[in-house]
Amino acid sequence: MASKVAFASVLLGSFNAVSAFWRMECHGRSGVARIDPIMDVGVVAPHVHVVHGSSGFSESATFDDLAGASCTSCAVKQDMSAYWTPGVYFQDGDTGDFELVRQVGGMLSYYLIRGENVTAFPPGFQMISGSNYRRNYTLGDPKEPDPPQSDWAALKQTSQADLEQRAIGFNCLDYSKAPEASLYRHYMPDKAWQDANCPDGLRLELAFPSCWNGELTAADHKSHMAYPDLVQDGTCPDTHPYRLVTLFYETIWNTTEQGRFLGRNGQFVISNGDPTGYGYHGDFMSGWDRDFLQEAIDTCTNESGDIRDCALFVDQGPLQDDAKQTSCTFDVPAALAKENVLATNLPNLPGNIQIQSGPEAATAGTNVASAIASAATSILSNVFGSATTTTSSSLSSPSSSSLPLATSTSASSVSGLGGAFLESTPSATTTSPDFNVLASEAPQTSSSVTSSSSPAVPTTTSAPAVTSEPGVVYQIVSTQTITNGAQVEEIVWKEPVVYVTEDSVTTVTVPGANAGRKLRARHVHQHGHHRRSF
Repeated sequence: MASKVAFASVLLGSFNAVSAFWRMECHGRSGVARIDPIMDVGVVAPHVHVVHGSSGFSESATFDDLAGASCTSCAVKQDMSAYWTPGVYFQDGDTGDFELVRQVGGMLSYYLIRGENVTAFPPGFQMISGSNYRRNYTLGDPKEPDPPQSDWAALKQTSQADLEQRAIGFNCLDYSKAPEASLYRHYMPDKAWQDANCPDGLRLELAFPSCWNGELTAADHKSHMAYPDLVQDGTCPDTHPYRLVTLFYETIWNTTEQGRFLGRNGQFVISNGDPTGYGYHGDFMSGWDRDFLQEAIDTCTNESGDIRDCALFVDQGPLQDDAKQTSCTFDVPAALAKENVLATNLPNLPGNIQIQSGPEAATAGTNVASAIASAATSILSNVFGSATTTTSSSLSSPSSSSLPLATSTSASSVSGLGGAFLESTPSATTTSPDFNVLASEAPQTSSSVTSSSSPAVPTTTSAPAVTSEPGVVYQIVSTQTITNGAQVEEIVWKEPVVYVTEDSVTTVTVPGANAGRKLRARHVHQHGHHRRSF
């Protein structure tokens, strides 16, 4: 990483002349594990997530669990929410082994106050953004900048499926140069291009929908929310008349770390088996007291976006320092206690997830036999104290099975084993007034590299094909049809895992639409990440 500490003043797409916001700093990571209490309640999740926020996070976490927990890994102690995304792994090109890339600065979650009468998240609210199985981009050439937002409607690119694709960003970081705009690139650049152009790593970005129909969640975990027609701003569909806070996640991964990844043969892949980036996604469960959050929405309007400039956070503080943030972790369930997702020589992605590059939609792709054996061994080991090591099978299967969890009082203290322990970090720190953060770890010095012309782009299609996002075969329970604009989703519920079939509509491409990116933003947002690495 560059030795010069700097922050990027980057334009986030904004329609209003001034939009209030604040950056929720979550410098601690509460855990890394195959847990997802929204999509995989009560069972082992298929792939790894990096989690920030409440220590009440678990495979079956509820609002009460989050809000009533003992700590949060974020700076504002009243924020007991849970924020999670898949992690980024490196696969060695020679050995085929995997290791988790170091995360820099934890996570920033922007709370953007866009639209009129913005409402706080109610207790029990949860939502997701992105599509786990997507492996293509259907809005033209991903190497080209987005067309001006004013043209999206004429191009017929305002369906929810279209907006979701533009809600993902992969920002190449080079603090010695002018920064890229947020959500500028919608795919993950290949490793050679990152080596040559991104000495300070890769920032993964994700915008959440903010238009709401008034329900806490939905059967498909998505349809209660919708994007406004400009992704982060604009007009909400009539079916979703209420406006919630716009969440925007930023997570930096040190993909060009010297001595570890820079110049090394291999590739980066998201923990769900996606090397393209199109399947990046994230989840959110609110742990806020609704009245407190509403007061923050109404009063934390300083244009700096710094939580220290919000009197409510400061007066009801103090804000948590790094020591408190990084010490907050959740308990790992027994079924995962011995799955070391942070090892540097993993023969497979955790959960035995298969890498699928597309452009067709990915399948569940988990090795069922070895996944079941691994989970069973973990459970038996906890019961009988066995030290048996599970070896992954070479069997391949197009589907996966969700595995029930055994519970334990605490597994986070198991040294070198549990999926939620944090990697050790250097102790040397220094202040960083440029970032307006609590403290800053001294970054590594990076040697200069030669830039290449453009990153290689994963295979895409010119228009969306009719694809599906399957789960695992069990008995059919019911079916449901959901309409989002021009897109109709037919959901077939099977017990206990869901198959989702999406009927997509061909996107109209107008010649000459890929003109230079016209930023409509008029308000500058500062992106500041603490330099601690995990």
